[in-house]
Amino acid sequence: MTQAVRHDSMRARNLELVLGEVAGHGPLTRAALAELTGLTKSTVSKLVGDLLDAGFLAETGPARAGERGRPGVEVVLSGARVASLGLEINVDYLAVCLLDLARTVRFTERRERDNRGSRPEEVLGELQNLAEKALAAAGDLTVAGAVLAVSGPVGDGVLFSAPNLGWSDVRAADMLHLPVPVTLDNEANLGALGELWFGAGPSDFLFVSGEVGIGAGLVVDSALFPGTHGLAGELGHVVVSPAGPRCRCGASGCLETYAGQEALLEAAGVAGVRELLRNLDANDPTATKATTAAGEALGLALSSAVNLLDLDHVVLGGVFAPLFPWLAPAAEAVLATRLGHLRGSVPTLAPSTVGGDAATLGAAGRTIHHVLADPGPYLTRAEAT
Repeated sequence: MTQAVRHDSMRARNLELVLGEVAGHGPLTRAALAELTGLTKSTVSKLVGDLLDAGFLAETGPARAGERGRPGVEVVLSGARVASLGLEINVDYLAVCLLDLARTVRFTERRERDNRGSRPEEVLGELQNLAEKALAAAGDLTVAGAVLAVSGPVGDGVLFSAPNLGWSDVRAADMLHLPVPVTLDNEANLGALGELWFGAGPSDFLFVSGEVGIGAGLVVDSALFPGTHGLAGELGHVVVSPAGPRCRCGASGCLETYAGQEALLEAAGVAGVRELLRNLDANDPTATKATTAAGEALGLALSSAVNLLDLDHVVLGGVFAPLFPWLAPAAEAVLATRLGHLRGSVPTLAPSTVGGDAATLGAAGRTIHHVLADPGPYLTRAEAT
């Protein structure tokens, strides 16, 4: 390795170090950054200068009281240069989110659409239009990339199976023709990252995405645990009653057949989640019975997950978040019955604080995290211009 290569490698690591501290603890002065990173003040000053010139950082003014000596000027992440795109295909909607480096949402749109039975080309064509609107809204921002969230197991760029859509072996990201690189990931995994980065998720938790399908994403020590092949988290196909209804996946008695959005609405005799919530507020017995049964089924599936993974925290997202006050008591009662003697306590259930935007925020946030971890290429572009 030549001296120049070693220098470039060290500079890249130091840039990542400085950006990581500002992202995690900012606003910070140069002196505080030197303390946190262990780098010399002169090195930090040079790195911060480069990041300011490139539009990655911005100065906010003198530091708050508490620093020794004359207060320095604090820096924060700047959203003036780089952005990322989060995309989502779900069973009954499409969504897009444009996020800048400072994690400010610059554009977002959600389009209700029944995607069941539609050809992938048709759905991706409509998503392409949404993505192009978001890219137009980016203006002078450099969009570093896009991540597409889909409901189903994903590996090597392939959506292997999406029973609720009727799709299998679809290279969905390759079907989008955008001027930025597009990668593919599971909706529940990205929802877990959205909750971790933008919500109130603890450092270790299971995120359960309740939509027409039910998926789960596992976060361990503030990082996603996708499994060996990226296929972990198909909680909706955990069997809660072997003699139960037939599931679209081909098995019987899966959690989705009891607690999935369609099954829940049908049992409650309503057409949509808003109507279900109104009926629950009015203490409608049919709605209450249906939601309690769904909560009990969810508790059964979660008890298996807790026994397997030794979880302390579960976050319920998607439609499970607004339904939490009615779902959680039934789920917690089942967890207490099935786990109380073995563990002595049951995991904490909490509603998502991000809501229905978790997956698109997680998708956009994933690219932002990659940029923060390797800002060099974008600094080089800035210097070239």
